[in-house]
Amino acid sequence: MMRLLPLLLLLCSLTAFAQSHTIHHLEPANWWVGMKYHQVELMVHGDNISATQPHIDYPGVKILSVVKTDNPNYVFVTIDIAANTKPGKFPIEFQLNGETQSRFEYALLAREKQSAQRQGFSAKDAIYLITPDRFANGNPANDAMPGLTEQPNRDYKGGRHGGDIAGMTQHLDYIASMGFTQIWPNPLTENNQPKYSYHGYAATNLYLIDARYGTNEDFKRFVQKAKQKGIGVIQDIVLNHIGSEHWWMKDLPASDWLNFQGAPEFTNHRRTTVQDPYADPRDKELFVNGWFVNSMPDLNQRNPQMANYLIQNSLWWIEYAGLSGVREDTYGYADEKFLSRWAKAIMDEYPQFNIVGEEWSTNPAVVAHWQRGKENKSGHVSHMPSVMDFPIHETLRHVLVEEESWDKGLVRLYEMLANDFVYADPFNLVVFPENHDTSRIYSVLNEDVDLFKTAMIYSATMRGIPQFYYGSEVLLTSPKERDDGAVRADMPGGWKGDSKNAFTGKGLTSKEKEAQQFMKTLLTWRKKSEVIHRGHLRHYAPENGVYVYVRYLNNKAVMVLLNKNKQDTTHSLAAYKEFLNGKKTMRDVLANKKIAVSDSLVLPAKTSLVLELQ
Repeated sequence: MMRLLPLLLLLCSLTAFAQSHTIHHLEPANWWVGMKYHQVELMVHGDNISATQPHIDYPGVKILSVVKTDNPNYVFVTIDIAANTKPGKFPIEFQLNGETQSRFEYALLAREKQSAQRQGFSAKDAIYLITPDRFANGNPANDAMPGLTEQPNRDYKGGRHGGDIAGMTQHLDYIASMGFTQIWPNPLTENNQPKYSYHGYAATNLYLIDARYGTNEDFKRFVQKAKQKGIGVIQDIVLNHIGSEHWWMKDLPASDWLNFQGAPEFTNHRRTTVQDPYADPRDKELFVNGWFVNSMPDLNQRNPQMANYLIQNSLWWIEYAGLSGVREDTYGYADEKFLSRWAKAIMDEYPQFNIVGEEWSTNPAVVAHWQRGKENKSGHVSHMPSVMDFPIHETLRHVLVEEESWDKGLVRLYEMLANDFVYADPFNLVVFPENHDTSRIYSVLNEDVDLFKTAMIYSATMRGIPQFYYGSEVLLTSPKERDDGAVRADMPGGWKGDSKNAFTGKGLTSKEKEAQQFMKTLLTWRKKSEVIHRGHLRHYAPENGVYVYVRYLNNKAVMVLLNKNKQDTTHSLAAYKEFLNGKKTMRDVLANKKIAVSDSLVLPAKTSLVLELQ
């Protein structure tokens, strides 16, 4: 027995040694040949993995660098993939003293044809924003999944309700029939938080679709099926923060992986500090580096490995899923230099792509700072093509319910649009009456269907790219004050047994059916209107409760008249002779009837018109 003891101890030691370098994560787990971004930094997480040396033996692939951090359980391996490399699989071996301790099977894939030339969303599109958990439950079997903590509770407005990718897929025909050409789902990546995880903005794994929505492959198939119906898919990506239950938090890759690591401080939300020449540095630091809440650790994009990881993750999803766009959350909260590099990497890879950033400010100068082509006094160079038009959004919602006067009402919308001179490309802004973070527009407008129609007409015909929120078409309501759980209510008919069904019309009131048909008519027309997609814009100072603007292209024109008057109003057409000369009729797009061109036009009470000049 004594003779066997040293041998047993040796075997135990070797077993423990072999297990001590086990790989837990290697991300990204695959890449593609033929990418401009061909130097990929792999994050390798494993027990004492930094003690090993990575080794690759595959034609066209070589290791450029190995970066270690102050955490021995991480190593960052940059590989270079030559232009002529063939798709295939190969092992990445992690060796110690020439002996392989761990091995990872890596895949290099072939790209889809014309992947780099994909067309991003543009002004020809109408975007349908969906909160997936609240849209439709296509697969009740995945409502609760092993390893995911929060269980379904449809009775709780802040809980998981069960909507999923299968539900969105099952209703693609409905979405297409309504005239929408892009779908933007709130984030689908895993949010394995103990509560309030349905919204998707607290990711716990950036390479994995939440199992309660489906699988990565389910998402990819959803995008493919949407394309077959003429619909692109925009992915919601978060660069600023993660969820507190992200796997990183159990073993952080480096001592500077997070902002305020170990002692969180919270953002002051003072977004003007980025450009403010008088801002105190501490105020700016709190805005950019501060956490939103304890459950959302703030990422430090100044760490080069963090920056590489986030850039690669975005490129990976675009290539893997076949996306037509990215919506980037809380844009200005991340490091400014990183944001420039991130957007440039995407646009270099996909020159016709589109990215829209969320800068929630009512100040056009603050929003304009982040759009590509803007010459900023600070020297910041942005590469992001689009931004959300929050200044117009906020103004539209207020002016439609305030009394008209010399300096209030529609004139404020007119004057806000005049600020377009601060933007590099105002025709690539995303215009929206509401989203998942705001109260429902129908409720804001005191459930006035006529004002609702005016808001939708403006959003669909104004310069830029219109975005609408699921359920608006059937007049979903919410409190006027922000209430996320209520704003993100279940889509009627998305669950078996619902008394109302927006998809079939069952149980809808006459007002709801009217609004749905109105939206369908408006967006179906818009889908074919080149004047709205590419036309110029002229607008006229509002008079007597009527605001008029014209979209025009070559010899075609569309006149939009926004009318808030509570009684029939005779409106002179003398100011629009430039566009009316030679035209004999106008077609009322929504009523589908012709109107003879004359000196004036009678506008029915609270009725806004879209007129094609013929």
